[in-house]
Amino acid sequence: MKEIVVTGAGRIGAAIADMLVAAGDYTVTVADRSADQLAALSSHPQISGVAVDLSDTKALAAVLKGKFALLNAAPYHLTVPIAEAAAEAGVHYLDLTEDVKSTRRVKEIAASAETAFIPQCGLAPGFITIAANSLAKRFDALHDVRMRVGALPQFPANALNYNLTWSPEGVINEYCEPCEAIVDGEMKEVAPLEGHEEFSLDGVRYEAFNTSGGLGSICESLKGRVRNLNYRTIRYPGHASIMKMLLNDLRLIERRDLLKEIFEHALPTTIQDVVVIFVTITGLKNGRLVQESYANSVFADPAGPTARSAIQKTTAAGICTVLDLLANGKLPSKGFVQQEDIALEDFLANRFGRTYQPKPGRRLRPLEANSASSGFPLLAVPFRRHVTLRDRTSLHRVAQCQTTGRLSASF
Repeated sequence: MKEIVVTGAGRIGAAIADMLVAAGDYTVTVADRSADQLAALSSHPQISGVAVDLSDTKALAAVLKGKFALLNAAPYHLTVPIAEAAAEAGVHYLDLTEDVKSTRRVKEIAASAETAFIPQCGLAPGFITIAANSLAKRFDALHDVRMRVGALPQFPANALNYNLTWSPEGVINEYCEPCEAIVDGEMKEVAPLEGHEEFSLDGVRYEAFNTSGGLGSICESLKGRVRNLNYRTIRYPGHASIMKMLLNDLRLIERRDLLKEIFEHALPTTIQDVVVIFVTITGLKNGRLVQESYANSVFADPAGPTARSAIQKTTAAGICTVLDLLANGKLPSKGFVQQEDIALEDFLANRFGRTYQPKPGRRLRPLEANSASSGFPLLAVPFRRHVTLRDRTSLHRVAQCQTTGRLSASF
């Protein structure tokens, strides 16, 4: 039985601990400075809590001694000291951060480490990167890679059409920091909250816009191979306009702590959420222009003794899957490991990764011609269910060039 330390006793950290001990192969110590959050952890005999300042590298390294791995679910500003503690203690390191600067520092730490350092193991970055990279491998030439993810309340009831399902620090950070993208073959930084588009999926209208950190390292991996690549966060329509007003017009981008306080005071949390995942890739296969897509929605489990929100399920399942693959020898055990190093087939076959498998009976069905060989659940939509995506800066239409004729899309 492998001993794991989870840093951060919040909603995600607690879900990770519960998932791991339920599997029967791990014991978990949860480290956090908050005695109240530690006291709220499950009373499972394989879960214990320890109070420690996570910014204190020496103190955390002492907790890590002799453990197999550290799974970091703490706020992004603690990423670097926690990673440094893992390196000092000689344990494997996995995290969920979407912060680009922190990940660059983790990569530097990994260069001299004797263990594996695997950042960005959640949903986005994380699974979205694995899915996009696996689908991209099937093309002879790539034109456009579009990655879209959103964690949304099922029943929005305010002007923002949003509830706190994720760390408010993380949400604000991704709305404020520059976003990586590939535009006309060149890596660039684009502004957050820009690149606005609207689309419909399964009869529900959404908007999407640039946010920071969701791409992970896939820009570097596909540089020189793709014309355009971008990541945008999905929200219900109207959200981006209000956030622009708050951040830019009221200049709360200069007072992020105040915006966090406002969010926590005014926006209720909810576990009745849904995670929407949408990847679309256009390129050439055998000389023909082809579009293929992956789409899935993961809903919360709000009832029962292990009630979890969709963002808890997907984020915790992502990092638990990567830990399992590492423990089973399917990932490198030393140095920096990218999400692109993970095979989608291995991920979806894992006991934790099955969270991302489309449920039986969903209206989004795999394309028979492709799913049998790859295991990748592609989007297949009958003609009467049109998937539309409207970009305010460029409007063009792409039709899927497949003999099945099942998917059409408007961009």
